Amino acid sequence: MRIPIIRLISTQFWKQSLQNKAVLFLLLILSLLFAFAAYTGWEDYKIQEDIRTEHQTEVRQQWEDKPDKHPHRMAHYGYLIFRARYPLSFFDYGLERYMGSSVFLEAHKQNTVNFSEAGFSSGMLRFGEVSTAMILQTLIPLFIFFLGFSCISAERENNTLKVLISQGAAWKEIFAGKIIGLLGLVSMVFIPVMILSTVIWFSLTGFKGAFDEFLRLVWIAAVYLVYFFIICSVCVMVSAVSRTSKSSLVKLIGLWLLFIIIIPRTAQAFGAYLYPAPSKIDFDTKVENELVKTGDSHNPKDIYYKGIKDSLLQAYQVKTTEELPFNYSGYIMAEGEKISSGIYNRYWQKQLDIYEEQNSVNRSLAFVNPFQAVKDLSTALTGSDFNSYISYQEQVEAYRYQLAQLMNKLQMENISNKKQQENDKPYTISRDHWKELPDFQYRFITGNQLFQNEITSLISLLLWTLGILLCLYIMSKTIKIN
Repeated sequence: MRIPIIRLISTQFWKQSLQNKAVLFLLLILSLLFAFAAYTGWEDYKIQEDIRTEHQTEVRQQWEDKPDKHPHRMAHYGYLIFRARYPLSFFDYGLERYMGSSVFLEAHKQNTVNFSEAGFSSGMLRFGEVSTAMILQTLIPLFIFFLGFSCISAERENNTLKVLISQGAAWKEIFAGKIIGLLGLVSMVFIPVMILSTVIWFSLTGFKGAFDEFLRLVWIAAVYLVYFFIICSVCVMVSAVSRTSKSSLVKLIGLWLLFIIIIPRTAQAFGAYLYPAPSKIDFDTKVENELVKTGDSHNPKDIYYKGIKDSLLQAYQVKTTEELPFNYSGYIMAEGEKISSGIYNRYWQKQLDIYEEQNSVNRSLAFVNPFQAVKDLSTALTGSDFNSYISYQEQVEAYRYQLAQLMNKLQMENISNKKQQENDKPYTISRDHWKELPDFQYRFITGNQLFQNEITSLISLLLWTLGILLCLYIMSKTIKIN
């Protein structure tokens, strides 16, 4: 292919498009939409993080300020955790509105993450929000189709295509020139968007952003560039095989509806139909029924825990629990917590397996729908995907278990085994022990783990790119002028 010819065709297409006032108007509208999305994303993240930081500090202070208490009472007093958002989530909201913002931690019970914004919103939220990613994924393809639906079909209608071919231009050069011209027009919006996103990221992190976050921004830019290349190539190929510009436009609009609207919605419903997940009530009932079979750690006469008591007395060669070198009730609470957490985690893993099977339907469709691949990668790179939510829940449960077992340990070590009389002062320990509970530190998914989770999307984009290049090569050999 001759670079000067490709440059000439792309430059001519670029200039002709910019002479169209409708194109300039669309560029202005898209710019305003991106500015609005960037501002609302920045404001939403900043407000949410300020509120989270303020309340998390308050919760910690209230925990440490609690007076001398019995450790088991503190375990049931509980702790409140507010979910931290990834700094790049302003770019792509993903599941942010559905994840919930806080979870209450207490002994013997696993609570769900509550107070999602979707729960307080109208049904309009399901149609999506104006985020930077949403515009790039759904509106930019429409913009590309509007610009390029007649890029070759119009020349066929005007008989200028014959002149172009007769002057020595090859089909490969025509395809390359039109695709590069379309990408150039898209870059007029996309490059400023990525620069603005980088500035917002720096602002939200106090200009102390981690290198991993910057690397994710680079990956986001690369993913969307590949996506736009695929869309531009499809647009040019459809225009090349269409005899009229009208038929080309109808085909492209049909493709947009199919890949952006119909397939994703159908896949979600189909996944839920193939792999139905139990409701929260069913899940809680199964866990509760299993717990009943293993006994009640709060009941001193429980048969199961009586067996533990007998084995302890035999092991320490004593006759009563008061003679044990540690607090017996604290030991039983620790055992009960270990058993109940194991049961919950087992059922929760089964629930996750069902969700994974549901998501696999969507994920597999990335091989036939590049929009799905880009959507999955975008939410993963911005920390607003399903895997990030599950990782958060797992870390919160681990922290809840740590809290409960720390209180049980304090009870075992600091509370007397001697039974209290009616007028005795309740057993307590110093409030200084509350500081032994470390702050909750949420660890975001690492880059390596992220790409392991999204390997299907990466492979599908690679296959789409190779497939597009192959189709362009074949068409350049077989397509006819008329």
